[in-house]
Amino acid sequence: MLDFSDQSVAAEFRVINDGVMGGVSNSRLSQIDGALRFEGQVSLDNNGGFASFRGPLRVPAGAAALLVTLRGDGQRYKLTLKLDDSNATAQYQARFSAPREWTTLRFSPADFTASFRGRPVAAPPLDFGGVRSVGVLISDGQAGAFRVELRTLRAE
Repeated sequence: MLDFSDQSVAAEFRVINDGVMGGVSNSRLSQIDGALRFEGQVSLDNNGGFASFRGPLRVPAGAAALLVTLRGDGQRYKLTLKLDDSNATAQYQARFSAPREWTTLRFSPADFTASFRGRPVAAPPLDFGGVRSVGVLISDGQAGAFRVELRTLRAE
């Protein structure tokens, strides 16, 4: 579904940092060696503490899992899914640690919990067929440098 070595795919993703709430974290996206690299610095200053990116995704109806091939720095991240483009609605999040070697992680709908601005919320169970965007988020008080790279995302 998503091959991050394709420049046109990578160009549709954008960074969303805690600056939207007064924080000072910074991050950037780049294409390196056939992967989308997300890197930067998370700062807890000014009540900040997150960096993220997001872009469009359509999952085929009936998909049972998402398979993401990635590597990173060993820190904890969240794969995020949204059912619409609004910043005023919940997103679904699945936690993962970014392995240092290329690895394919498998996520089922049960791995995701609904969240709004970092807090759990009540929401219907996730149906991959309704997903409109995907992203990655680093937060949870993890200050400092980070880096994670994604090669592909596909449905199973």
